[in-house]
This record gives sequence, structure tokens and C-alpha cells, in this order.
Amino acid sequence: MTDHCCGHHQAEPRTRPDVATAALPPVVERTAFEAEISRLRVREKAHTREGDAIAAQRRRLPMVEVPAETRLTGPDGPITLLDAFEGRRQLLAYYYMWYPGRPAAEQCEGCTWCGGSVAELSYLHSRDITYAVVAQGPYPESRRYRDFMGWEMPWYSAGEESLKALLVGRTVGMMHLINYVRDGDRVFETYWTTRRGVEHMDYTYRLMDVTVYGRQEPWEDSPAGWPEYRGGDGDYQRLNGRPIPQWTRLAAGRSDDLTGG
Repeated sequence: MTDHCCGHHQAEPRTRPDVATAALPPVVERTAFEAEISRLRVREKAHTREGDAIAAQRRRLPMVEVPAETRLTGPDGPITLLDAFEGRRQLLAYYYMWYPGRPAAEQCEGCTWCGGSVAELSYLHSRDITYAVVAQGPYPESRRYRDFMGWEMPWYSAGEESLKALLVGRTVGMMHLINYVRDGDRVFETYWTTRRGVEHMDYTYRLMDVTVYGRQEPWEDSPAGWPEYRGGDGDYQRLNGRPIPQWTRLAAGRSDDLTGG
């Protein structure tokens, strides 16, 4: 992810070779290849176990109460944070960066990436978890963006005062992933993260990480001659002036007019 949303330090860009002629790893016999995989697997398994240990510590964090009556706006008008649980015990909320009054092409590419990464909600529901997006801006135009993208997750918005109550001590306008649990009518915050922490939501970068060229971003430690992706305007989640997935929606004939005109 880029500085715009996640705060990667941008290293000096490498010379970008054409992907078709980019460098390749050395060719070896199968035995040598499997030996290298086995050496790497030791580190991968240690990484997995460390991730399990971190998750175990996360489950043991204390929690802090937040006002359950905090106002959100949904498709039927005002609701409360408690209502957004939809009766389930937990609420996993993604706070979506929003630029009021700006066209779709200028909306956050990082949040667009995150929005498209969570589609199937039934597994979360099976564990009594509701997932929802809270846009940090006006409901009507942000909801039109959700519909343009073809997303189906629950979508709300929060005004300035509500965001102050929900993002205490944090930067309003920055992406956040926050988990809540309720005890009856009381709501508690149990965990939050931002910047690269929101990669919890991702699968595309995780899949890129197992490919030979990785994410193709300049901060990565890659060999000389590896390709570096640029979307035509120096951004890694945009292409020709837009967040990458918008192009397929336009090609399908969807309107990206957020004004409701």
C-alpha cells in the first residue's frame, strides 16, 4: 500500500524494466529447488506460529466502553452503533476514508482496495460477527459509490461528532479497522488497527506475496531487474487516474456519478 493511505516509506524507485523482459531467478535442478523451499519453509512456519501467538495475545487485550447510542446513518436513516451489530455479538467495522464532494475517480484507492477485499460474509456471520463499513462522510454520495462498485456489505456513515466519539485519540479521516463486542446494550472496543494493519482484510497482496515478482512496489526488498508497477500516475493502486477496480465497473456500463443527478 502507498503513503496516501497506509504510510509506507517510499524508497527511491528502481529502474522499471518491461515485465515481459524483467529478470528471472536462476534455473536449478528440482533437488536444489526443493532444498531451498525447505529452508524457506522453516521461516514460514515460524512466521505462522508467531502470528498465532500474536492473535492469542490480541484475544487477551482489555476492552474499553464506547457510547452504544453513537449515531450513524444507514439506508433507512439514523441508527445507533448498537443497531449496526444486527443482533450479533461482535461488530467488525471498517472506517472508510471519504472526500466529500469529490468525484469517484478521486476517492481513496486504498479504501477501494479494502472494500473489494471483503465479499463473502457468511463465515463471519457463522461466528456471530457482523462486518460493516462506516464512511467518514455524507451517506448519500458514499452509498452511491458502494453501489457503483457493486459491493453488498452493510454501509453506514458517521458525522464529525460521531467520529470524534468512535475514534478517540486517532486521526479522523484515516482508515481504521475496529472490533467491537456488546454485552447486552453496552458496547466495548476490543481492538483497532490502521495503515498496514488493515492488510488483515486483504487477499490480493497476500497472493502477490507468493509470486516471483511480489507486489512490485519500491519499498520491497527485491533483486535488481525486478519489475515495479506504476499505474501511470505514480500510484500503486491506481491506473490512468482512477482506483484500479473502477475501470471494470465503467466497462460494465455503471455510472460513477456520486451526485445523484
